[in-house]
Amino acid sequence: MLEGRVVIVTGGGRGIGRSHCLELAAHGATVVVNDLGVGVGGERSFETPADEVVAAIEEKGGTAMADGSSVSDWAAVEGLIGRTVERFGHLDAVVNNAGILRDSMIATLEEAAWDAVIDVHLKGTLALTRHACAYWRAESKAGRTRAARIVNTTSGTGLAGNVGQAAYGAAKAGIANLTLTTALEGSRYGVTANAVSPVANTRMTSGTGFAGTAEGTFDKFDPANSSPVVAWLCSEQSGWLTGRVLRVDGNTVHPVDPWSVRPGHAAAGGGRLDAAEIDAGLRVVMGTSPAGLPGLSVIR
Repeated sequence: MLEGRVVIVTGGGRGIGRSHCLELAAHGATVVVNDLGVGVGGERSFETPADEVVAAIEEKGGTAMADGSSVSDWAAVEGLIGRTVERFGHLDAVVNNAGILRDSMIATLEEAAWDAVIDVHLKGTLALTRHACAYWRAESKAGRTRAARIVNTTSGTGLAGNVGQAAYGAAKAGIANLTLTTALEGSRYGVTANAVSPVANTRMTSGTGFAGTAEGTFDKFDPANSSPVVAWLCSEQSGWLTGRVLRVDGNTVHPVDPWSVRPGHAAAGGGRLDAAEIDAGLRVVMGTSPAGLPGLSVIR
């Protein structure tokens, strides 16, 4: 499926990212494994998981390259794109997966923790997206339009919120919106952009209650479960789909429409809205009061 295609995966050394790299390589892709080897909170660990993943891919006859650039370093990410193209001749897809976690209740959230999480998740996703799009736009202008793919990583917290995860959730919500904007702009020069929201048991979900099934049966929380979806999204076959968020729960894929307006379900006034009408009208629409109360008319 991916023979001849070159893909960059950030956060590719462990967990979900590692599974993505192995899956992409199994389908024939050349994989650039980007990982700093840091801990869950972004602290330096001096480990080299990217090298280990590259070794695993090469052991099976695949082609891969390790990279230790920080995704939040604008110039370093631009350099990563350049080195990839210089070594392999072109770039076809990027998978934005790098992330850290510094959970805190809002009332005790430190500025440094907020900045660090936003820096890696949201700015990191933008940095690789921006420099990849600049490359693909230049290629298109030169008459070499590629079937380019961007796959971002959001989460249930980004789509629905979660206690203690203000920074992480805001970053992931931003990534979902960035995906929609990238899809609109990238269509002009052959780029699709989609996001996956994996339900998985990883270092970052430790203590959340996720647990695998008994040995020998299907584990719906296996980090590898979303990787086939990512491999397909990186392929030429997926060119018809863009601007979508896919929630991958075990062996089930749910298309998600974040922040969409529910058609035919609203409260309306006869003219300019009156603040005194809002309470009763919205209570009916939201299902907390029976119809027939004075206030806004209800449209279903």
